[in-house]
Amino acid sequence: MSETIAALLDESRVFPPSSSFVKQANFNDPAIYNVANSDSVAYWEGWARNLDWFEPWTQALDWKRPFAKWFLGGKINACHNCVDRHVSAGKGSKTAILWEGEPSDVRHISYSELRDEVSRLSNALLSLDVKKGDRVCIYMPMVPELAMAMLACARIGAAHSVVFGGFSADSLHERINDAQCKLVITADGGWRRGNIVALKKAVDEALEMGCPSVENVLVLQRTSNEVAWTDKDIWWHDLVPQQCAVCPCEPMDSEDLLFILYTSGSTGKPKGIVHTTGGYLTGTSATAKMVFDLKDDDIYWCTADCGWVTGHSYIVYGPMANGATVVMYEGAPDAPDKDRFWRIIEKHKVTILYTAPTAIRAFMKWGESYPASCDLSSLRLLGSVGEPINPEAWMWYHEHIGGGRCPIVDTWWQTETGQIMISPLPGITHTKPGSATKPLPGVSICVLNDLGENSAPAHYASVANGSVTQSLGGYLALNQPWPAMLRGIYGDPKRFEHVYWARFPGYYFAGDGIKIDEEGYAWLLGRVDDIMLVAGHNIATMEVESALVDHPAVAEAAVIGKTHELKGQAISAFVIIRSGFEANERLVNELKDHVAKKIGPIARPDDLVIAADLPKTRSGKIMRRLLRDVAEGRALGDTTTLADPNVVNALKDKYESSEG
Repeated sequence: MSETIAALLDESRVFPPSSSFVKQANFNDPAIYNVANSDSVAYWEGWARNLDWFEPWTQALDWKRPFAKWFLGGKINACHNCVDRHVSAGKGSKTAILWEGEPSDVRHISYSELRDEVSRLSNALLSLDVKKGDRVCIYMPMVPELAMAMLACARIGAAHSVVFGGFSADSLHERINDAQCKLVITADGGWRRGNIVALKKAVDEALEMGCPSVENVLVLQRTSNEVAWTDKDIWWHDLVPQQCAVCPCEPMDSEDLLFILYTSGSTGKPKGIVHTTGGYLTGTSATAKMVFDLKDDDIYWCTADCGWVTGHSYIVYGPMANGATVVMYEGAPDAPDKDRFWRIIEKHKVTILYTAPTAIRAFMKWGESYPASCDLSSLRLLGSVGEPINPEAWMWYHEHIGGGRCPIVDTWWQTETGQIMISPLPGITHTKPGSATKPLPGVSICVLNDLGENSAPAHYASVANGSVTQSLGGYLALNQPWPAMLRGIYGDPKRFEHVYWARFPGYYFAGDGIKIDEEGYAWLLGRVDDIMLVAGHNIATMEVESALVDHPAVAEAAVIGKTHELKGQAISAFVIIRSGFEANERLVNELKDHVAKKIGPIARPDDLVIAADLPKTRSGKIMRRLLRDVAEGRALGDTTTLADPNVVNALKDKYESSEG
């Protein structure tokens, strides 16, 4: 794997931070890397001291590989740190949540108001016999009450399990039962592209399949659509507003469970990733301040849904532990038109935007006229999350959204890591389009070959001066603990060890491929499951996709490997083209040749289909397993989480006709 990864795409453009940004940055001295890496435990202890603790810890770290415990003996509460302490510090009137619904309704919720609303909800949960250590399932639209529900659980010591509102009743049923949730918090519905997503109906269907642990269902009225009712159901507006607005925060042990978040793998039972309180809050609050250069007057918008880890770490816990003003948006980026994101930025004077490469590529497809029609001058920092960003999408983001003036922090991390692990520090790092650059201070990564041998320095202090003489490729692994790391898989410690620690003993294996260039910059290559073996050569799907999007006709691309009797695997590409280009055989051949020129003849796609759309989840993630089903001619797998299930059927017909 290492040799072929190292030989792929090359990117030489470099963007240093402007002198004006460096001058005002929270962190602008590169010495932070040496300080942090010389004693990473002491470094993270320094960040932990920025939080409020009811009792101090007696031991910073207990590391019995693969199990870590941070800040042992310390007592803390996540809700107190995200809400109450800001009110006590005199910032109660500051806006905590700036929310916009898809129908354009807007709410500004101050930290004082948030404390009162969360306290009422906490008392409502206590009245329903939800206690410290219980689990609560949250299945809601992107409304402020979703964040309130998370914080209320944290306030009383109940663990929350947020399930993304795009998941089916089957998925919800599986997650409720695995966590043995005592309560479900939901809504009658939510808005999506002008339509109502019937959330309460999905909860009813899940409970009908059998969820014996659920005692009550608390229902927020959002859309006023008609819903069925049972004796377990309770309206939010009948219970919560009448509660007392005072509810003490429960002192939690640093290692007490804060939440469970399920990863949705393409096969097998979803994994309930366990995150605890003190270390997770330390990691997310520290990285939010470092990576996003958070200031007191920022208007910060992470466009993720709280059903994903990005929403947990960088909408709720990380930014709010820093007392930030957080934007939440309920709906789709093209509702009612394709300028909705830019209108929100213009209207609310957003200063920091953190979004996904998939969304950026969709914006590219829609064209520059939409952002150009809005005033985006309030923006000062851009972020990317969720998957590797290809260089051309990075450049489009830089030029058309950031106006060429905003640093871009391209971040790598996972549900399992809890916090950002690899990212530029915007006041220090010279960025390269498509590279997540360097591990953050206090984070150590390794690049392993097939034998599990470390082929790159443990961290980047030693490579900053160019001591890596050639680019290195391999498997991304982590060799030392970090505060927000997962503590296990809920109820299944053996699976935790098998999934994350067995492939390379002694290392946490992230499941991603990585290339390190001669200056020590990291280039993420996506999941190793997406590394294709073509005639004995390992080729990353992400690299072929980047080469395709580099062509001026291509707005978005998805690549998979399909079984081939001679090569082992052949490359199949699915592309969406920009307006103004004609889908014909000449363009198909031109795109194949373009890939061969950018990467090499071995990477030339065997099949290339120009499609109207790609199968995506509501969060924008491309479902490549369904593309494999299409290319292999298999029956389609589960399509319930797709934003539009019709897309994959249309693609199947087009693929079959192109082969014929």
